[in-house]
Amino acid sequence: MLEALVAGNNDPLQLAGLARRKLKRKQALLEQALRGQVGPHQRFMLASQLRQLDFLDGEIEKLSAEVEERMRPLQELVERLDPIPGVGRRTIELVLAEIGTHMSRFPTERHLASWAKVSPGNNQSGGKRRSGATGKGNPWLRSTLVEAGRAASRTRGTYFSAQCHRLAARRGGKRAAPAVAHSLLVVMYHLIKKGTAYQDLGVGFFDERAREAVVQRSVQRLERLGYRVTLEDWAA
Repeated sequence: MLEALVAGNNDPLQLAGLARRKLKRKQALLEQALRGQVGPHQRFMLASQLRQLDFLDGEIEKLSAEVEERMRPLQELVERLDPIPGVGRRTIELVLAEIGTHMSRFPTERHLASWAKVSPGNNQSGGKRRSGATGKGNPWLRSTLVEAGRAASRTRGTYFSAQCHRLAARRGGKRAAPAVAHSLLVVMYHLIKKGTAYQDLGVGFFDERAREAVVQRSVQRLERLGYRVTLEDWAA
């Protein structure tokens, strides 16, 4: 559409007909928006901007090809991390570029999360809990993980979506996304370190864990009262 404007086409109907994807459903609105005067100066500036976009697209393709070539020795690891919900190839490439593939430098997942600044702090004194801000950390790694956390929370029937909805109900959506980002990094840590495949815990993980905790507390309470408790699963 912009190329046609630069070439001198001023017909709103023809220009609107060049719309793609979702814009095709807005033909009438596009025709109204394209009614006007486009002079030589506007065409000159549009042509300049289009050339700049073409240049940037070319550079992105070159850099992407270079990154893909350098990641080729890690293809097996990339394929193992790819099934994690919300995590795409670009996310994996950036995470591996920042943390590496040798987890021996991080004794536990807590050390890695603390280094990446996606592990909320515990600032408490005198019974008062103050801000648990994570700090700045690595801005590229943190922003990538939080973005992946938001994407994971939108997946259906996964552990991460259940985690996000559970946390958002208590702490709000803004705090839920970094928490999911923390979980994603912990999962990546163990998959990289142990060489295992990803297995989702499922959307019912938290419900089942809460159920088991309620049963355990109830049994302990009855035993303290002097009863001997035998559990029987009626669904079995």
